[in-house]
Amino acid sequence: MILTKEEVQLLKRSPLLGGIPDENLDWLVEQSEIVFVNKGETFIQEGSAGDTAYVILEGECEVLKRSWQQDVSVVNRQPGDVFGEMALLYDTPRTASVRALIPSRLLRITKEAFRDLISRNPSSALAILYTVTTRLQENESLLHQREKMAALGTLAAGLAHELNNPAAAAQRNTRLLQTQLKQWQDITFELHRLGMDEHKIEILNRWHSETAQKLSTTLSIDPLTRSDLEMEFQDWLERQGVESAWEIAPELVNIGWKLDDLNRLAEEVDGEELPLFVQWLGADVQVTALLDGVQQSSERISQIVNSVKSYIYLDQAPVHEVDVHEGLENTLVILNHKLKQGVSVMRDFSTDLPRIEAYASELNQVWTNIIDNAIDAMDGHGQIIIRTYREDEFIVVEIQDNGPGIPEEVRLRIFEPFFTTKGPGVGTGLGLHITNNIVHRHDGLIQVESRPGETIFRISLPLRLKGK
Repeated sequence: MILTKEEVQLLKRSPLLGGIPDENLDWLVEQSEIVFVNKGETFIQEGSAGDTAYVILEGECEVLKRSWQQDVSVVNRQPGDVFGEMALLYDTPRTASVRALIPSRLLRITKEAFRDLISRNPSSALAILYTVTTRLQENESLLHQREKMAALGTLAAGLAHELNNPAAAAQRNTRLLQTQLKQWQDITFELHRLGMDEHKIEILNRWHSETAQKLSTTLSIDPLTRSDLEMEFQDWLERQGVESAWEIAPELVNIGWKLDDLNRLAEEVDGEELPLFVQWLGADVQVTALLDGVQQSSERISQIVNSVKSYIYLDQAPVHEVDVHEGLENTLVILNHKLKQGVSVMRDFSTDLPRIEAYASELNQVWTNIIDNAIDAMDGHGQIIIRTYREDEFIVVEIQDNGPGIPEEVRLRIFEPFFTTKGPGVGTGLGLHITNNIVHRHDGLIQVESRPGETIFRISLPLRLKGK
C-alpha cells in the first residue's frame, strides 16, 4: 500500500503513532489497509467487537455515545486523529459509535498488527501508552466541561425563576406606590384647603400612629368572616360619602380595624372632613403596605444572590472548611422553582455535624444533581427527605425520595457517562457520572438503594481530605 508524503507526515503527527520510529511505522502501514466511508455511514458501532483502529487520512468523523433512547455527539475527529485504539488495547466491546460527517478516507489497523507493533518495539508501546493516557484525560475533561455547562443551565434556570418573582413584585409595588403617593398627596392638599387647625392635625397624627401600630400585627381570620367585615366596612364608608370605599375597606380590615373604630373617628371629625380623613388613612395604609412589599422583595433578591454566591463559592480557595448544611440549603434555594411546584422537603439534620474539608462548589454540584434527579423522578410531586449524621470520621448525607424507584438494570448503569433515562434534549447523561467522580475525589463513597416508592442516595465524606 502506498501513501502520499502528506499522508505519511500526517501519521507522524498523529497522537497515537507520532512517537513510533519510522521503520516501525512503515511496517504498520504495510500491515494495514485504506478504506473509504460515505457521508453518514456508521463504521464503528457501540457494543460491537473492538478488532480494528482507524486513522483519518481525509474527511471528518463524529464520535457518538448511546444515551438511553438517543445518540449523543461527543466530539468530532479530523485528519490525523485516531479512534478505536482503546477497544484494541483492552480487548473490550466498543464504548462509542463513529460515523462519517463527510466522505472520508481512513487507514484501518487490525488488532493483530497493532499488538505486534507493541511487542516488537518498547518505544512504540510507550508512545501509545502516552497517547492513551492523554486521550483519557481529554475525555474526562470534556465530560466535566459538558456537565459544567449543564449545571450552569440548571443554575441559570433557577435564578431566572427565583429572581423573577420578587423583581416583578418590586416593580409592581413601585408602580402602585407612585399612584398611591400621588393620591395621598392630593388628599393632604385638600385637607389643608379645608383649613386644618392644630387640633385636627393632632387627631390625624394620632390615628396615623394607631394605624402604623396595627400594621405591625398580623390579623388571622377565616375568609368568610373577612368577606363579611369588608362588606360592612364598605357600606359604612359609602354612607359617609367616602370615594373608592371598595378599595379602602379591605385595607382597613387587614390591619384589624373594627366598626367601632370608624364610629369613634366619626365622633372626632366633622362630617365634611370625615371622608377625606378616612381616605387619607386608607392611602396611609396602602403606602405602608406597598413599601413593606418592596422591602420584602429586595430582601428576597438579596437572599437569593447571597445563596448563589455561597453556592459557587466566589473568591474562595478551592478547598476549605465547608458547612454541608449550608450547601444543602443553598442548593434548595437554587432548585426552589422546581420544588414549589409540588415537592415538599423534610430536613432531618444532625445538630452537631462538623465542618469538613472539601472542594465546596463541586460538592454543591453533587447535591444539585441528586436533588434535581429526584424531583424529575417524582414528576415534580412528592417528598424529599434530606438526612445528615456523623459516622466515625465521616459525615453522611442521605437524599431520599418517594418516587417510582430505579429499575435494577438502570441502577447498575446510572454512573456511566452519557447514560440517561430522560428524553432527548432533557438530560446529558453526565450528572451522576460527574457526581460519582466528585465524591471519589473527596475520598468518599456514594451508594444507591432503590425500590418502588423509595430511592436513597447515601454519600459518605471524610472529615479531612487525604491529598489536597
